[in-house]
Formats: sequence, structure tokens, C-alpha cells
Amino acid sequence: MNPDALTAVLDGQWAQLRREIRAQFAGYDLDEPYDLSTEEYRAWVLDRLRELAKSGWHRLGFSREYGGGGDIGGSVVSFEMLGYGDLSLMVKSGVQWGLFGGAIQLLGTAPHHERYLARIMDLDLLGCFAMTETGHGSDVQHLRTTATYDPATREFVIDTPDEQARKDYIGNAARHGQVAVAFAQLVTGGESRGVHAFVVPIRDETGAPMPGVEIGDDGRKAGLNGVDNGRLTFHSVRVPRDALLNRYGDVTEDGTYTSPIESDNRRFFTMLGTLIRGRISVAGGAIHATERALAIATRYAEKRRQFGRPGADGETVLLDYRVHQRKLLPAIARTYALHFAHEELTRALHDIQGTADAEERAQRELESRAAGIKAIATWHATRSIQTAREACGGAGYLSENLLPALKADTDVFTTFEGDNTVLLQLVAKGLLTSYRDHFADLSPLATARFVAEQFVGAVIERTAARKVIERLVDAAPGRDDDDVLFDRGWQVKLFEDREQHVLEGCARRLRRAAEADPFEVFNDAQDHVLRAAKVHVERIVLEAFVAAIDRCADQDARALLERVCDLYVLSNVEEDRAWFLEHGRLTSARAKAVVAAVNDLCTELRPHARLLVDGFAVPEPFLRPAMLR
Repeated sequence: MNPDALTAVLDGQWAQLRREIRAQFAGYDLDEPYDLSTEEYRAWVLDRLRELAKSGWHRLGFSREYGGGGDIGGSVVSFEMLGYGDLSLMVKSGVQWGLFGGAIQLLGTAPHHERYLARIMDLDLLGCFAMTETGHGSDVQHLRTTATYDPATREFVIDTPDEQARKDYIGNAARHGQVAVAFAQLVTGGESRGVHAFVVPIRDETGAPMPGVEIGDDGRKAGLNGVDNGRLTFHSVRVPRDALLNRYGDVTEDGTYTSPIESDNRRFFTMLGTLIRGRISVAGGAIHATERALAIATRYAEKRRQFGRPGADGETVLLDYRVHQRKLLPAIARTYALHFAHEELTRALHDIQGTADAEERAQRELESRAAGIKAIATWHATRSIQTAREACGGAGYLSENLLPALKADTDVFTTFEGDNTVLLQLVAKGLLTSYRDHFADLSPLATARFVAEQFVGAVIERTAARKVIERLVDAAPGRDDDDVLFDRGWQVKLFEDREQHVLEGCARRLRRAAEADPFEVFNDAQDHVLRAAKVHVERIVLEAFVAAIDRCADQDARALLERVCDLYVLSNVEEDRAWFLEHGRLTSARAKAVVAAVNDLCTELRPHARLLVDGFAVPEPFLRPAMLR
């Protein structure tokens, strides 16, 4: 089979854009650095960023009236495909055009767009996204930096009250950033109105810090050393009133605060909800980096030989060993599944942010799915790239073979753009509250109380290929049928049943908040909360895989994807056998049959391993580590 048939399904709605980007990458002169000093690497990345700007892909997410492409989904796709290459370049581009430029576009108004967007796209203005503080990462709502309005001068005064309020880990801050979008508590008339964003110059034309701005360098990191992460401290820095990005809140000349959203909490989470493009992009970049690592490891496993079969000449290819198949093939299957789920997520983002009247529930569901897929995809990247490294033995540990850099660079993906543990709590809150009352702003105490008073039972809402899945589920055989393991309807029902049981069990634990200390109840149930979110995400990932198979026109590719989907499902069930056994969903005999089925699928898919990773269509210049030459 030609891998193009698999690539066509993976590429989805933006297939043409992906082909164009691959065509340009095909002529890329690969010279990824792995032995440069920090400053040399930062300079290398900035030079490549300027080259990247000539392609025009970075313009896709910006409004057409300011020179952009007006294609939100396309902007995510163009960013995530940088995950095939140097990840410092991917992250720096995301800081400049996704976070910094995106914040000005999504939180600002026409005057800000006219003043900044063209310069941001052209790299005439390099910027930072200064949200995270040393003492406050995921808890953005309680950032300590203040922006106090002074009506006498019609200025905001930006202050860092203590070291814990220092902006930290800020990309572009240490060397290249000229301006920061700084998030701070807006104070006017002696009253705090919550976190807002401000455009704050941090360097003058000579590159020196602006008056009152203290800039530090985070220094050498475990990875991503081409990104100049730094620290920003503000000492009574004054910016004009129009430095406030005022789409959701404004201050008049006399200091009166106005907003189209009355509730401070609702306003804050509405503002953050507009910025989820970055979270979705990180998930996509992690998936693409995983595809690259697995493609390298699979090619090596088909080339490298070790030990001999008794009575046979020569040594055995690594990928012919069952243990090696079990390392790589389930990881490949899960990567296919996550790729399809991310494609569904990107389409949802494109549709929802591309319309002016999207339903609020749809926006909340999008935020929840983005949080869940980002968490699962980045954890999968961490695990799979480590597996790929181990699968290549000592060669995989050499910098020239790329895997160590991929491992180090993706490690932080699990904690930036939202710590994964916190993100899964966000997913669970959405499920427990049915996305009501702006679920994102419910504190642990409020969540426990809400569930104690209002939760009535889990309702499984399908996210993709609803009619197809309903037909499969309706036709599913009974639990005791011998061939049930490979029936797609039974598999979907199994995942749905697990999700419903776990979620309702979680709710029962949280209902105790009506009689006990709500914080202690929530704290005690956090393991259950995280599990509810995780099994929910695994179910929607499976649904995305089913939808992808349904739209596959090539029959040979479709048949192969059916088996890959089986491996995704059954390897997931194998990992979670304890739960299925404890809760009577599998007998001990069937649990053993799951293990045997995974082994059989690895044998069946072994001849197609190279085809499957070739289907990822990672550009060849990014698949040339020294060990494969």
C-alpha cells in the first residue's frame, strides 16, 4: 500500500496546506544544532524565525484586514507542523505570533490591531507573553502584578509587589523581546477589577531595558535552549491608558471601569477562553514531535540486528522481536488516535472562533476538550519519545541522532500552556457541572458544593461521528460473545461505560461536601477527579478514530486503520485491566484474552510498521539522524 492513502486521512481538512508546507520542508537544509552555546542557539533560532516569516504561514491566524489569512485552523496546522523540526523554533514562533500577537488580536480592539499587528507579523516588533509569575503559574486569576490607574496622568502604573510576583519563564524576554503583553490585576478607584492585559514596552531602540523594567535571564534549561526565556520585574512602570487591551474591559479618563461582562469571574474566564489556540497548538506540536521520534525509531528497528535465531544465518532484526513490537506499535496506534482527535479539535476551534455568535456552551466544551487533549497528548509525547530513545539503545542516546533533544525539548510541554494535572481538573469540572455557570471559575470548594447540590448523573455526549457510533453500539454483541474484543461497537460501549461509572463515582464522593469540609472532600477525591477526566478524553479520542475510519475512502487503508484502532483500544484496556477486573467489566479469562489480542495485533501489524510511520509523512530532511545514514 502507498502511505499516501494513510496520509490523506491524517491530513484532514487542511490537507492542501500540509502538502505545501511539506513541499517547502523537502528542500530544507537540515542543520539542527545540538552542540551550540546558549547564545549561539538563540541567534540561530532568531535567524530561522526570520526565514520562516518569508513563508507567510504565520499570517494565517490574523485578520485579513491587517494582512492576515483569516484561517484559524490553518494557523494551528502551520504551527504544529514545525513540531517535525527544531522545537525551539516552533516555540519561539508560537510566542511571537501565537501568544504575543494572538493576545493583541483577541484581547485588543481596532486601535491596537492597526498599531501592532502588521509589525508583529513582519517581525518589526518582537514581543513576549508575560502571564506566568514565579509564585503563580496555573493560578492565573490570583496573579500579584498590579496595574493601578492614575487619573491625574491618565496612565497605568505597573508594579511587581514582591519577588513571587515577578514574571518568569517568559519566552523572548531574555534577549529579543521589545514589548510584553503583561497580565496584571487592574486597580482603579481603589478597587481591583481582576486580571487584564497591557502592552508594556520593555526595551528601547538600543536594546536596553526601559526605565523601571528589570530583565533577567532564566539561563540554561533542560531543553528548548534556543528560546530566550527570561524574568521581568516592573518598578512603577507607567504606560498610557490605551495600553490596556480593552476588548473585555476598559477604563475611562476619569478612572471609571466599564465592561460588556458584568461579572469579574465570568469576564476573566471569557478572556482566557479566547487564548486556547496556544494550548491546542502545543498539543499538535507534541503529536508531530512524537510522530518524528517513532518514525526514526521504527526505521532504526528495521535496520538494526541483534542476536541470532537458532539454526538461522545472521542476526534478527529488532522489530521482529515481540518486545520491540510492543514498545513501538501501541505507541504508533495511540499517536494515530491522538492525531485524529486533534484534527477534530482544530476543526471545532476554527468553527467556533470563526463565528461571532458561537454558543457559550460550545466554547466551554471546546476549552475542556483542548485542556484534556493537550494533557493526554503531551504525556504521550513524553512517554513515547522516551520509549523511542530506549528502542534505539546507545545510538538513541547520542545527540547527533536527534532523540535526546526531542526528549528534552518536549518534557516541558506537560507543564506549559497549563499544567496537565490542573488541566484534567478543568475537564472534570466541566463534566461534573455540565459546563454550567461558567464551570472554569468554580474553585475546588465551589465545585464540591455544586456537585453535592446539583449533579444528577453522567450523560455521555458523543463528540464525533455520532450516527456511525450509534449504529455500531446498537449492533454490538453481548458481553459474553467470543469475538467481542474486536467489535467496534462493544469497544465504544466499554469506554462509555467506564467513563460513566468513574464520573458518577466521583460525584458520589464529592456529594459528601454537603455534610463535611468541602476543601477536604475535594482534596481527598482528586485522584478520582483526574481519572474521570482521563477516561473521558480516551473515549473522545476513540470516537475521533472511528470518525477518521468512516471518512477513509481507500479500502486498503481503511482495513489497516481498523486494526490500528483495535490496537489503540485493546492496549488501553490492557493498561487499565485492574479497573475493568475490579468493576466486573472483564472476567479474568477475558483480561488474559486482551493481552493475547494485543500480541496478535502486534504480529499482524509488524509488516506494516514502516508503512504506518511513513503515513505520518514526516519530511525526509527531518529523518536523517546519523544512525540511519
